[in-house]
Amino acid sequence: MLRSLKEIKGYVLDATDGDLGRCQDFLLDDRSWTVRYMVADTGKWLPGRRVLVSPIALGEPDRERRRLPVRLSKEQIGAAPELDEHAPVTRQYEIWYHKHYGWPFYWGGTGAWAMGAHPGLLAAPRQELGEEGPDLERPHVHAASEVIGYAVGATDEEFGRIEDFIVDDETWSVRHAVVATSRWLGGKSLLLPMSALLDVAWDDRTVRVRLSRAMIEDYPEYDPGAPVNRELEERVYDYMGRPAD
Repeated sequence: MLRSLKEIKGYVLDATDGDLGRCQDFLLDDRSWTVRYMVADTGKWLPGRRVLVSPIALGEPDRERRRLPVRLSKEQIGAAPELDEHAPVTRQYEIWYHKHYGWPFYWGGTGAWAMGAHPGLLAAPRQELGEEGPDLERPHVHAASEVIGYAVGATDEEFGRIEDFIVDDETWSVRHAVVATSRWLGGKSLLLPMSALLDVAWDDRTVRVRLSRAMIEDYPEYDPGAPVNRELEERVYDYMGRPAD
């Protein structure tokens, strides 16, 4: 099912032995546009720590009850390698993290999650961790709350800002960016497939997409309050003249 990251923010986190806290944010992989970690607000339980939960341990979000199942105990989470609240997530930390839970590494395969598309496949017990791989020169995950607000530029000029992301809650892949357009386009919202992104200038907080101003003007409008379904996705892909992702 496709869901808004903004909508899931604030959900109560159901660990196997009680409430863990609330969903605070998500960390996005800038190479595959996949949610790699959910950031938990644990209140006064683990102060000063950045508490991460991999989608490997996440269940299906419950929209009606605003709860997100976590297939881990509070004891397991509390014993995970510590990460300072504002510290970047390095590859070395990820190695420690995966080893703590006994999960295979998500990198090194042909899929978004090792050799597959679903993070839950890595939760099976007694799997080999695989190769650690080289350290990355820079952090490759970015907080969704950081990227929301980035300026979005067409091939010929800036036209809006990112206001949300739409994810598949089974694979945790980011399928679309929700973009609020500038006044010259009437301030409407657009649903842009991630395949339309050309590049991200992290220092300038800018995203560039494969669209011209003329294409943006006639682009199908999106209601952020409405669910994203297959029919809406197909309208967007048809307009862009490319097959659905």
